[in-house]
Amino acid sequence: MQQDLKRGNLVVSLKRPTYGVCLVGNDTILDIYRSVPPGADSFDIRGSSLIDVTIIYNPSCLDNPQAKTTWPLNKGLKVVLSSTETSRNLNDSKVKVSYYGQNGKTLLGSSVLYLTSVAVGLDADVNRIGAVTLGEKDKGSWSWGPKGKGAILLVNCDRDKDAYGGLDCQDDSPPNSADIKDMSPMILTAEAPEEFFDDHQVILHIASSDADKLRVYCKYKSKYNQVLGVSKLCYEVKRYSQDMIQFYVEGLQFPDADFDGLVSINLSLQNRSDNTELYREKMVFRMAPWIMTPNTLKPLEVYVCSVDDNQVFLKQIKKLVKKARCNLTICDQLENRGDRWIQDEMEFGYTEAPHKRFAVVFDSPRNRQLKYFPFKEILGPDFGYVTKEPEDEEEINSLDSFGNLEVSPPVIVKGKSYPLGRILIGSDLPDSNMQMNKVVRDFLSAQKVQEPLELYSAWLSVGHIDEFMSFVPAPDRKGFRLLLASPRVCVQLFKEKQKQGYGDAVMFEGLEASAQIEQVTINQILCDETLNEGFNSAQKAIDRNRKIMKEQLGLSEEDIIDLPILYYKEGDRSTFGAYFPNMVNMLVLGSYLGIPKPFGPLIDGKCCLEEKAISLLEPLGLNCTFIDDFESYHLLSGEVHCGTNTLRKPFSTKWWECDL
Repeated sequence: MQQDLKRGNLVVSLKRPTYGVCLVGNDTILDIYRSVPPGADSFDIRGSSLIDVTIIYNPSCLDNPQAKTTWPLNKGLKVVLSSTETSRNLNDSKVKVSYYGQNGKTLLGSSVLYLTSVAVGLDADVNRIGAVTLGEKDKGSWSWGPKGKGAILLVNCDRDKDAYGGLDCQDDSPPNSADIKDMSPMILTAEAPEEFFDDHQVILHIASSDADKLRVYCKYKSKYNQVLGVSKLCYEVKRYSQDMIQFYVEGLQFPDADFDGLVSINLSLQNRSDNTELYREKMVFRMAPWIMTPNTLKPLEVYVCSVDDNQVFLKQIKKLVKKARCNLTICDQLENRGDRWIQDEMEFGYTEAPHKRFAVVFDSPRNRQLKYFPFKEILGPDFGYVTKEPEDEEEINSLDSFGNLEVSPPVIVKGKSYPLGRILIGSDLPDSNMQMNKVVRDFLSAQKVQEPLELYSAWLSVGHIDEFMSFVPAPDRKGFRLLLASPRVCVQLFKEKQKQGYGDAVMFEGLEASAQIEQVTINQILCDETLNEGFNSAQKAIDRNRKIMKEQLGLSEEDIIDLPILYYKEGDRSTFGAYFPNMVNMLVLGSYLGIPKPFGPLIDGKCCLEEKAISLLEPLGLNCTFIDDFESYHLLSGEVHCGTNTLRKPFSTKWWECDL
């Protein structure tokens, strides 16, 4: 067979018949100019029933010679062959080219080409409908948006095989039937007369740079055999007389700083004798990202730790969770080893492809006593796990805890839509080196669909953004409100109460004596210059974040609610802690809010801080429950949100429909 792959052409000869391959569904150029007899000025071409012959010409140079029997040779014409069905036998199609001289009057010679029509190709779910679409074109590229195309891989980061203690993507043993469901199906078509494959082979291959990012399995009988990935870069397809062969493609890595998320599988049809390539195509996949879920999405399950001194707190959380109709998981002392800060240890999210979706817990690098809980207790069937840790553990600081990691609800900023919200992380001032660890920030940025935004949080003693902000659902406007802690609002509230004659009302009234907290009046707080200096400094830091979020989340003042709080400066340090339980650090369960009980001054038997929060939040249809976390969390520099974590329902919007 003479098939010129350098030019992508089939060629013909006047001396002898030639043989070639025509790919069903693909156009093949026939080079009729390589063997033109001397004196020829025109040609005629005829094909048998399986072959369609198309002449491509420039209408400005040549009228359509429908009334003529021959075509001119000097007008830059192209001959294109195509076939719509495969051959039943080798060389069962024929194309004859006849060359003429004297303006088409004299036959000078003929060439005969025998063709075998074969169907070879890779197919996957490039239309993102949850099933493989056969015969699609343009599989070698990937595009975003509602009209985008391209196949998707899940990172197989859950654990479907109980016998193996790690992630499925780290397991070298063959997958089971549950594991296969996490993979993307891919179908290889290799349809031709059986004798064709005596002299031809179909090869699948991947680049070495993709070898650690995907694996490909082929089912034979009852076993799934790995054919590509890791150390296997090339696979000669075993057809076993099948025209369509089922493969399953497994993702091994999420997008990251050094990985844009795109991988490809290449197919080539080759002659066995000399490995000449007759046809090639590429199937591109994008790895599905890890996606965070904001407070505004439906809660599914709440996680909380049980420790020696939080049983009252735990009892109140149980009641709130029951009202919100959520599930509750209590991490016992054997599992938490005295670490109550479950929000700091992990963040819940999910990953999704058109055929499958499952939750994924992102384990923070803080690595305190809860270090093993996400891996040992949460990782499981259809519940994935991912972590990013620096090589040097000394690089880890408080900003790497996930109380410092939040995500906004969907927003539109200056005409740009973020349908999955924007990730929010806390950092120091721009000229400081104190930031969330680079490996975590790079990972979050690489997911692309929730572009991270840095806020200023290092002014706080713990340094987490959940100490000054939260989001709650709302029935109007953008569907949510941003809650900001506000010393300014608190001071204004206390001044109002002072004017009303309640200046002697006492903070922290009703607390147990074991709390050892000095009870102070509104008058004492307002005249304490040191405290007020701290209030002003904290307010400036919050106002700075307010400006950032208004600009970068597209918010107006009407989208923001200020909750009263006071911060105090911690001795000679330049950081601040909450003076009383910080109401913004709340647990949001749909319309039910678990708010730290502030123990503010009682006015007519009611806490004026609680009443202020209720007046701001309950008109939005939110139900406020105040939870006593004073001794078990507040005195340890945390609140309700720090001590809980929530798995939420994923977005209904598909990440691949984002316009990036």
